[in-house]
Amino acid sequence: MVVLSSFPPPAEGIKLVQPNTGAFINTRDLGQGTLYIAESRVSWVSTLSGQGFSLEYPHISLHAVSKDPAAFPQECLYLMLDSRLDEPDEVLENDDSGDEESTSEMSEVRFIPEDRGTLDAMYHAMTVCQTLHPDPNDSVSDDTEEGEYCLDAGESADNDHDNGETENMESDMGQFEDADPEH
Repeated sequence: MVVLSSFPPPAEGIKLVQPNTGAFINTRDLGQGTLYIAESRVSWVSTLSGQGFSLEYPHISLHAVSKDPAAFPQECLYLMLDSRLDEPDEVLENDDSGDEESTSEMSEVRFIPEDRGTLDAMYHAMTVCQTLHPDPNDSVSDDTEEGEYCLDAGESADNDHDNGETENMESDMGQFEDADPEH
């Protein structure tokens, strides 16, 4: 549910403030406002009403610069969210369409700056802030060391000898024995 409310914009960790930026949630045009890209969240506040919304980075699945007029008529910063943001009238219309569960689980947000030359700066700020909030379900683990990998069930490090690679590695291990050590 998109709740437009009055709230103060972020005060700390702001990476970019972009005034005169339009906002769309799915197909709904929210008008012009100011976009705040901060380390903690992405916020947009309407110029006319002073109301806006905030998005937390863990719910942003994807962000990109979209320049394809077939996808959207204006160049924009595109965000895909992992949850559905609906307006009250949209919820009523979509309640009987349970067969489209996958589309109801995500939303699209587009920010359209008046100055299209700022799109790359907006994308860069989003990228920097998004990296501060890694996905806890990401398959890449920080506790694995470089060069480590997992073997599938039934594999072992010993069955590499079938293709002769282990023997070649053993003979190469002594190739640097006569090298001068640096002191």
